[in-house]
This record gives sequence, structure tokens and C-alpha cells, in this order.
Amino acid sequence: MTEYLASAPVVATHSVEEAREAVSRIYLRHNLSSRDGALNMRFNATASGQMTLGYLTYQAEAELTMPPTEDCYIVNLTIAGATRGSRGDGVRERTAGNERGLVLSPVQNHRVQWTADAEQLHLKISRARLESHLADLVGKPVTKVIDFGFGVDLTSGPGRGLLRSVCFLAAELDRPAGLAEMPFARAQLEAYVLSSLLYAGRHQFSAVLADPHNVRRLGRLTPVLQYIEANAESDLTPETLARAARVSVRTLHAAFQQQLGESPMAYVRRIRLGRVRAELLRSDPSKVRVTDVAMRWGFMHLSRFAEQYREQFNELPSVTLHR
Repeated sequence: MTEYLASAPVVATHSVEEAREAVSRIYLRHNLSSRDGALNMRFNATASGQMTLGYLTYQAEAELTMPPTEDCYIVNLTIAGATRGSRGDGVRERTAGNERGLVLSPVQNHRVQWTADAEQLHLKISRARLESHLADLVGKPVTKVIDFGFGVDLTSGPGRGLLRSVCFLAAELDRPAGLAEMPFARAQLEAYVLSSLLYAGRHQFSAVLADPHNVRRLGRLTPVLQYIEANAESDLTPETLARAARVSVRTLHAAFQQQLGESPMAYVRRIRLGRVRAELLRSDPSKVRVTDVAMRWGFMHLSRFAEQYREQFNELPSVTLHR
């Protein structure tokens, strides 16, 4: 057994309640039961701004029942043992070590049963982050949930690439002086993991990703999109972005409209709204106000901010904060 992320322990316990509380805190609230009532659970995890990576084993037969994740995708990569999963719409899947994994949908209930020897690497990715990354790949806004169909094949070429990239990320985060101390390099590798997931999974955008003739090449927009991601909290203007792209403001605006279907500042606003949501989700509502978070990310007109937030995430920011 290879225990990944040993330098980032969350809990090691024989208690079902302790195990449930820890996984609920890091991933999502759920019900946990064990056939014999005893576990030898180990859970390690580390998080960046938009992604959580974890290693989990119960070392006992266990069953997890989970509501819709709502604001994130959770990817379960089975690296030992096996699991059986069922989804609210009736879809069923089986996973086996290094052969198949699961992707939990933001809009479905799930139940997953673990064998006693099962081990998994888990990714928790915010909806805003993954859907924005997909939009960059296909060259147009993504406004619907990515339906991965529950299972992901880890034996195909793209599937093996996904598993290798996640294992490498986990190993590097565990290594002294590794990626944990290099935020920029970590962000680049996390972006590679996101691309690997999108190419390995089967979903409604797979055909577009697989056919190079259907993909709108970002071309000169690539550096400016990276600049926005890295400087979303800064005072960004069309002139600033044009300088980053080394084109005129007029050319930049035309490129955004042609390739992304929106203006440069609309794209900036979408990225910032995603950052606001991520911050609200991890904040204590007794200590944090929506107003403060919104203004920190440049939203000074609060009524308009609330309207834009609801348009993008189908709920008010106050609901997100008190979730």
C-alpha cells in the first residue's frame, strides 16, 4: 500500500463518526456506514485555491451516501481494491485499482460502496474552475454541467495520462522543497490535471475536444488568459490586457468576441465571480460579510454584483456563504 500525501495528514481513526466528520469537512457532507462498525481509516489532503487533492482508505467495507455536490466536481481514482457506485438517475459503475474511477456530478445523488482493501486518490475541483478551463479549451463559454457519465476509464491512453498526472502531483506535493513551495509551478501542473481529466472523461464536449477542426484555437489569447488568471485581484483594464497580449485594444476585443463570445472585461468578471464563490464557500459566515469579499474582488456596485452572481451560479452570494 502506497500512502500518498503522508506529509498532509487529516485524520487516522477507527471511529466511523470521526471519519465521516473529516471527509465531510474536506469534501462534502455525507452518511458513512461500515458493515462491522470498525475502520482503520487514513485520510490525507492538501488544497490550493481551486483544487483539493486527497488520499483515502477505510481498510474496511464501507458505504458512503452523498447528496449533489452542487458547486464542485469530485473525482475518485481507485488505485487499489474496488468500489461499486450508483447515481440518482440509475447509472451504475464499478471501479478497480488503476482501471476505473468515478466522477461525482454536481447535480446527482451518489452512493459508493468500498471493499476493505480499497484506496483512492480524490480530486475536488470547483465548478467555476473546471468549467472555465473547459471553456478555454473549446473556445466558447460553458454554461451547463459537464456530464461525465459517472465512470472514467483509467486504462485508455488519456485515462492513464490522468492517473499518472494525479500521482505525480501527489508525489511532488509530498516531496520536501517540491510543488507545495512553488505556487506557480503547482498551478501549472493542476491545470494539466484538469486538461487530462477533460480528455480522459466521456462527456458532451468530448467530440469537440477530440476533433481539432472543431476547436477554436486561442492563439494570441493564450498569454492574456493566463495573465488574467494570475492577476485577477489586480486593477485590470482593456489597456492592461492589450499590453499583456501585445495587441491593440480593438484587436483584443475582436479576438475575445470571435473566440470566446464575450468581451475581455466580461471574461475578467466571470473569473472574479468564480474567485468570490471559492472564498465564500470556505469562509465562516459569522466572521465574513459578502460585501467585504465582493469589494475585495473589485465589485463596488453590490446590487449589480448580486445580480451577476446569481446569473452565473443560480443562487445569491449570501446563500453560498451560509451553505
